[in-house]
Amino acid sequence: QVQLVESGGGLVQAGGSLRLSCAASGRTFSRYSMGWFRQAPGKEREFVAAISWSGGSTYYADSVKGRFTISRNNAKNTVYLQMNGLKPEDTAVYYCAANPSAPDDRRPTRYDYWGQGTQVTVSS
Repeated sequence: QVQLVESGGGLVQAGGSLRLSCAASGRTFSRYSMGWFRQAPGKEREFVAAISWSGGSTYYADSVKGRFTISRNNAKNTVYLQMNGLKPEDTAVYYCAANPSAPDDRRPTRYDYWGQGTQVTVSS
């Protein structure tokens, strides 16, 4: 069992930055690939970024590539999402999730555990 708690969301102007954190409970955190997803009102949940258990492999949605960076610290049981160059279309609730399989499968159904989400709002 893995419990996930996101933090770091908020209101930011376009072009600004935010750093999301996701703290995980449980000693098996390092066995999981971790991902970030987001869901805007009226839209489906979409993949944002993922990282392998070791941190050696990362994957990004085309819409955030070059602006967002995912990282993890297994000693702290935490995964991060550094978001730079934010745009109004990045506005959404952001969720972190844990996946016992390889991180290259971007389907939300591959992820077993989810946090409660944190709101990110980007004003124009």
